[in-house]
Amino acid sequence: MSLNPQQQSYLFYGDNLPILRKKVKDNSVDLCYIDPPFNSKRDYNQIYNNVGNEDKAQAQAFVDTWTWDSLAEAGLNELLSNHEGRFNSATIDLVRGLAIVLQKGSLLAYTVSMALRITEIRRVLKDTGSFYLHCDPTASHYLKLILDAVFVRQGGEFKNEIVWHYRRWTGIAKKFQSLHDTIFFYTKTKNYTFNVLYTNYTIGSKSRKEQGILNRFKKGSKPFLVSDKSVNEKGVRENDVWQIPFIAPSAKERLGYPTQKPEALLKKIISASTNPGDVVLDAYCGCGTTVAVAQYLNRRWIGIDITYQSISLILRRLEQTFGKEVLDEAIVDGIPKDMSSAFALAQKKDDRLRKEFEKWAVLTFTVNRAAINEKKGADKGVDARAYFKTGRTDSAKIIFQVKSGAVKRSDIATLRGDMERESAVLAYLVTLREPTSAMMAEAKSAGQYYHEDMGRSYDKISIVTVSEIVEKNKRLDIPLSLEVLSAAVRAESSEQIDLL
Repeated sequence: MSLNPQQQSYLFYGDNLPILRKKVKDNSVDLCYIDPPFNSKRDYNQIYNNVGNEDKAQAQAFVDTWTWDSLAEAGLNELLSNHEGRFNSATIDLVRGLAIVLQKGSLLAYTVSMALRITEIRRVLKDTGSFYLHCDPTASHYLKLILDAVFVRQGGEFKNEIVWHYRRWTGIAKKFQSLHDTIFFYTKTKNYTFNVLYTNYTIGSKSRKEQGILNRFKKGSKPFLVSDKSVNEKGVRENDVWQIPFIAPSAKERLGYPTQKPEALLKKIISASTNPGDVVLDAYCGCGTTVAVAQYLNRRWIGIDITYQSISLILRRLEQTFGKEVLDEAIVDGIPKDMSSAFALAQKKDDRLRKEFEKWAVLTFTVNRAAINEKKGADKGVDARAYFKTGRTDSAKIIFQVKSGAVKRSDIATLRGDMERESAVLAYLVTLREPTSAMMAEAKSAGQYYHEDMGRSYDKISIVTVSEIVEKNKRLDIPLSLEVLSAAVRAESSEQIDLL
């Protein structure tokens, strides 16, 4: 599909709550779909296939477990005090009741987080807009109560509980197999955009009655005895049970992202509730299925994600699918592009957010081809790994370490030890602070590695500063055999965006 140069889309890196509040205007979005973490207490691991005889590297993408902490406490207080008058009385009363029933724990933390964000999603939707919330049975009943309080009590409507049915092996637990997710469909008002979808069933996949109706209709038999407005020459009107398979391991669209949803699922939602040129929002955009499908269907889009790995993966996906020009048209916000924003990211009070600085630094320097290491244990000093070919079948390893604080000569000695333990031939120390001359000399003393394919030598240990990355655009110049993620940069702005 040809791209429309008049369209402008946005990809935000950061927490979706302040981004929605500060940067997305009231009544500016036609459709919002979100697939938030389900509070199912599962660890999702993102698998990267390495080269040659190396084992698979594993990076924990995120942990789908919520805890009651200071952020949850602040969110609850904001809701109950109705800070800045954001919340309607039904939502406040509901959360107050849930706090009594659930008490302060992971489930209440999850519901508070979702109530805050669903309130903002309703605000940014146009009066003709729709909201689809993707969830599983873990907390779907609580989420529906929140949706009813936020949407229905303020003039909106509940339209469907869509069941996404799929097949997979779920083990031998003493219960029925769990083979579906739930997608709640709400509208902001009674006057909403909806395009009827039709399903062209194949023989054997529909009821005998449906097949007979279709056959008679297509043959032009008169009179048309069965008055069923859900059947015409386009097929049978789509129902609320969607049988869409999981993404097969060999599928071209498979990216290795732990919770990746099929493109076919998003095509149905976007096609039904928007028209070309409309704005689609995904506030938990993950690997970018929503924004990729929106781009394909000629919609504008807003994607938000709190992990840099996701932002990078989305940009690579868009570039590979639509070409580099799509990245020129999209505005990427929240990624450091100067030293002040790099320092701000490195100095976040929340340790989880400070780790994002390490990911950003490594992935930007490697043009998003390194595999982030988030495993805890003896190799905690290694922040990322990458691999490059050393022949037709062999490969060699590069390790990366990121330092946001003070650095000293002993850091190089430690890195040499990490190289030996990892059997790595090259190592890079990425530092926010300027290295000392003693550090530079110590790194040089490690010697050089000759790359036969490239016909040149590389320092075994190299020191790269963040200032070189953001101000001089310095990048790793070794062709890697493992390509994982992609990236782009744009400074943070506090202005709300105008998509009209």
